[in-house]
Amino acid sequence: MSTNRTPSLRDLEQHDAFVSRHIGPDDQEIRHMLEAIGHDSLESMTDAIVPGSIKSSTPLDLPDALTEEEALARIRSIASNNTVARSFIGQGYYGTHTPAVIARNIFENPAWYTAYTPYQAEISQGRMEALINFQTMVADLTGMEIANASLLDEATAAAEGMALAQRKAKAKSDVFYVADGAHPQTVEVLKTRAESLDIELRFGPAADAAGAECFGMLLQYPDTFGHIGDHAALVEALHARGALAVVATDLLALTLIASPGSWGADIVIGNSQRFGVPLGFGGPHAAWLACRDAYKRNMPGRLIGVSKDVDGNNAYRLTLQTREQHIRREKATSNICTAQVLLAMRARPWGPW
Repeated sequence: MSTNRTPSLRDLEQHDAFVSRHIGPDDQEIRHMLEAIGHDSLESMTDAIVPGSIKSSTPLDLPDALTEEEALARIRSIASNNTVARSFIGQGYYGTHTPAVIARNIFENPAWYTAYTPYQAEISQGRMEALINFQTMVADLTGMEIANASLLDEATAAAEGMALAQRKAKAKSDVFYVADGAHPQTVEVLKTRAESLDIELRFGPAADAAGAECFGMLLQYPDTFGHIGDHAALVEALHARGALAVVATDLLALTLIASPGSWGADIVIGNSQRFGVPLGFGGPHAAWLACRDAYKRNMPGRLIGVSKDVDGNNAYRLTLQTREQHIRREKATSNICTAQVLLAMRARPWGPW
């Protein structure tokens, strides 16, 4: 009588998959690596690599280890000293509600919160499908042709927009005009980035940009005080001078007001904090950049695209990576295009868009 049986689903599961992917090499793998480079221990390898002038000869003065429960109790004790108050800061930061199902299954799920960039596309299909939904949401709300899969924060996204405008504008000026009403934290980051790019920043009322010699301008829409302007004529005047319009906006506001793309914006930036990402004492919050399709080879950040696999099925992938710093090095479109994957995942539309 044969003892062969069809293995159960339980038998086929890889029970240690998470540990092997996230904990690092085991003792046998460490010994194999050390033998390959000619050392008998990690300590001897460290002694050979780290100069004695900077290597500490005394062990770190660390307290005794805590169990997980003890560590959580310590953290709760520290957190209880915080005074929770209602925030009226505005300026791109607003109180939000995160549905419990998103908090449990995304924010508190290590399969998501350890995510950075899905370089291994064949095992990252779910993550990339979520990110392409994020891109689609941003493109639809902004009225632009293409959007990336997140940036670091709104202020640095504005700086990326300024750099992109400089690369693509026909105007040969080195002046970037910043309209009154931009968020103050955005202005400070623009000042820092402009200095390294030899860009001259000019500040003033939005209307004055129509006659300014500049390669581009930044409009906050709605502005930091909540004002909503009609900028179609101004953008048309900029285009007549060969300059580009960079618009910093609020995704939630765009569900009610005209999209920047509908009145001629060239580059649109912002963050997705309004869509269920807590304030977090200032961050992190997933930013994004949307623009005209003609600029896609020069835009910063990750782009998710759709291809066909050998069976003709849709397959998600990172696309146009020739722009990226891990391939082009110093010639990349940006070297600080950090992708806030976890926050973009929380903010993306969950359901048909």
